[in-house]
Amino acid sequence: MKPEKAHYVVATAIIVKEGKYLILKRAPHETVYPNAWTVPGGKLERKDYEDKPKDSEDAWYGIGEKLVEREVMEEAGITIKNIQYATSLTFIRPDNIPVVVLSYFAFHHQGEVALNDGSHTEHAWVTLAEAKGYDLIPGIYEEIEMVDHHLKGNALGTWKKGK
Repeated sequence: MKPEKAHYVVATAIIVKEGKYLILKRAPHETVYPNAWTVPGGKLERKDYEDKPKDSEDAWYGIGEKLVEREVMEEAGITIKNIQYATSLTFIRPDNIPVVVLSYFAFHHQGEVALNDGSHTEHAWVTLAEAKGYDLIPGIYEEIEMVDHHLKGNALGTWKKGK
């Protein structure tokens, strides 16, 4: 593998419940954005697909959606439904590892939030306006804003830097 082509692949989910969005506060020990607020998500691992039946002769489909379902359950203890693609981005972590993020939005299906995995210390269900009052990682507010705009009957559009 060529190091310049290797990336972590991450999927995140903006989760909607009764007009509010789930945000989680990252733990202080996290490498990326410690103590900042974000949405649930995490890294793709080989275990997410390699021991499962392939969907075609040589590939697994829907891996981003399955990853985000797993991560939401691990991090928040809830299930989601109607997973839809929102946007994608890339960044380089403080430890110099490049990351590709597939951002989705979905609707709360079942369960009450229970922070299980030690990567987050608090959670909140917030409106778009309330989200502005939190120290969100860069870009997350604009992603929530995209989804909020879409849920009001508009096209999803593309991510745009906030004012």
